Amino acid sequence: MPFAARRLIWALGGYAFPRIELTMDDKRFLLRHFLAALAYRTQKALRGAPESFYSFRAAPKARTPYELIQHMESVLGYARTFFIGGEYNQEPLSDFQAEVLRFHKTIEDLAHHLESGTPLQSITPERLLQGPFSDAMTHAGQLAMLRRLAGVPVPPENFIYADIQPDNLSLNQSAPVRPGNRRGEWHEGEQDL
Repeated sequence: MPFAARRLIWALGGYAFPRIELTMDDKRFLLRHFLAALAYRTQKALRGAPESFYSFRAAPKARTPYELIQHMESVLGYARTFFIGGEYNQEPLSDFQAEVLRFHKTIEDLAHHLESGTPLQSITPERLLQGPFSDAMTHAGQLAMLRRLAGVPVPPENFIYADIQPDNLSLNQSAPVRPGNRRGEWHEGEQDL
């Protein structure tokens, strides 16, 4: 049965059809796509931000965007240990752009392990998704929220139509396919995302 059909059955909870389990290849493909979505959404949150945004602190104990990127990279570095073993302890880089580049390199390395079939050690694909991968995506959302709090909101986009490709995990993400709110509109200063 084609992957799309299995995905539909899974999305329906198996009520209309018998539930079919995803193969390991299907799970790895979805995890790679999730990493691509993470790269896209992170760059969406950073695209066009003024340099002052990188050190913006919304509250005394809140992380800055710079600290969030460091943390996101650390979380994904930890995820990589489930493929290669060992521990992950990277020293923070002093330059924000270098930190963003390291973040994308870590995403690329994780995707390589997924694509090449490197066995997971002591974790399932589902736990990798619900743990470090989802943690990083949460922080991508925090970056977007901090943009609004800093007075430079991220323009809305319908992410269903975003050009997210598992082979593009770099800094250079495509422009929005359907920018604007759910009606395709965007007005400067708009509050309803």
